[in-house]
Amino acid sequence: MYLKKLINDAPEAILISDKEGVITFWNSGAERIFGHTVTEAIGQSLDLIIPENLRGRHWDGYRRVMATGETKYKTGLLTSPGVKKDGSRVSLEFSMILLRDENNTIHECASIMRDVTERWNKEKELREKLSACLAKCADQDSILRSRQYWTNGR
Repeated sequence: MYLKKLINDAPEAILISDKEGVITFWNSGAERIFGHTVTEAIGQSLDLIIPENLRGRHWDGYRRVMATGETKYKTGLLTSPGVKKDGSRVSLEFSMILLRDENNTIHECASIMRDVTERWNKEKELREKLSACLAKCADQDSILRSRQYWTNGR
């Protein structure tokens, strides 16, 4: 009872897709992050949340993982943009879990996703400010070196 409530009500998006990449489970966190209701998402391709320009790379990797059971992301977090129902982008961190039967055959893939858009935007802004500061410091350093050159003689 509690496990079902935990999975359904988690603030993170929890979704499951079959070997072909068709969504078979979609929780309320996924509804909140992506904007699609459970009835809109179930039975749809993962293309529903994958930006068009990344689909080829995604499907190459997805098919390879589902066929071989091997992924370099067994324990780490993946980062990728996603697309919401309204077409806007969302920055995601997520982990994948391959769901196997008692014979170790893969049937589905579960993902637990977190929206990190706000953090990503703040980090981008800080990187831009740092870059501007470093450029300004380089200009200042260049000016100082030039002054030293002319005041100390050649």
